[in-house]
Amino acid sequence: MAAAKLEYIWLDGYKPTQSLRSKTKIEKDFSGKLEDCPLWSFDGSSTEQAPGGSSDCILKPVFIAIDPQRKDGYLVMCEVLDSTGAPHESNGRALIQDDDNDFWFGFEQEYFLWDPETNKPLGFPASGYPAPQGPYYCSVGAKNAYGRDIVEEHLDACLEAGLNVEGINAEVAAGQWEFQIFAKGAKEAGDQIWVARYLLERIGESYDVAINWHCKPLGQLDWNGSGMHANFSNTTLRTAGKKEIYDVILEAFRPVVAEHIAVYGADNDQRLTGKHETASIHDYSYGVSDRGASIRIPLYTVQKGWNGYLEDRRPNSAADPYKVAAVIIKTVKSAKV
Repeated sequence: MAAAKLEYIWLDGYKPTQSLRSKTKIEKDFSGKLEDCPLWSFDGSSTEQAPGGSSDCILKPVFIAIDPQRKDGYLVMCEVLDSTGAPHESNGRALIQDDDNDFWFGFEQEYFLWDPETNKPLGFPASGYPAPQGPYYCSVGAKNAYGRDIVEEHLDACLEAGLNVEGINAEVAAGQWEFQIFAKGAKEAGDQIWVARYLLERIGESYDVAINWHCKPLGQLDWNGSGMHANFSNTTLRTAGKKEIYDVILEAFRPVVAEHIAVYGADNDQRLTGKHETASIHDYSYGVSDRGASIRIPLYTVQKGWNGYLEDRRPNSAADPYKVAAVIIKTVKSAKV
């Protein structure tokens, strides 16, 4: 059997926003199964995760997918452990309390395709700006849709890898796109988002296009920022059957706004202004079909007799889905229903 290329992927310790890191491990006679991926290590002093005098950190494989771009390749998402084998302080996945996979998450990942030469999104002229936002959302045609070849290659790669991508679309600003991933289980939802981000970054290399995950890369200009809306449910939300249960859960979020905002992505004050389909970072609100609220109650949920899910619109595009899921789960579980 040919030697397998296992791309071990992890999150570094940079603050306030972690970055993806990866390196390749060659395994002979590899089965393709997660349980046969060995622990590995890396130099944590080079990733802000350990001092130079004691630099070993451990990679614990937690999710595996086919690597659609490499012969005999696999993508292996890993948690980071410290030298004692305990979860590293940068390990957001270890914070998730969802061992029974009762929580389902669907993340809507927005991002900008970014031209490193002009330091602007694709579709922006070298000087000045394109026409105001409006015609770009779900657009088609060379005048409004920019970078579709990259987006289509990424979609195919994700599907070939076995990721549960549920859709893609051009977003409100020029050069801005979105993909959506859903999983039954918070940890796997986070795993799949990170692997999809990794694939997008790697595909961008061949086009000399960067992926800008910042939530407001165009500053305070009149352009939408980027979010990672978190759609979530558990058995209680899926089978509530009454508005009152939803009200109790939604009110549980009110006293812990600061705890949520702390992990919903850096610079979110630039995005959560109360404009551009956002609520103010200083407020907490919810409403049926309200994209200007902190948490939207989907019309689907109401039409199904208050059996469904909720959408937290506050997480931004650079947020760690593990940490977002962990704090949402904690808050929902705290509700006295």
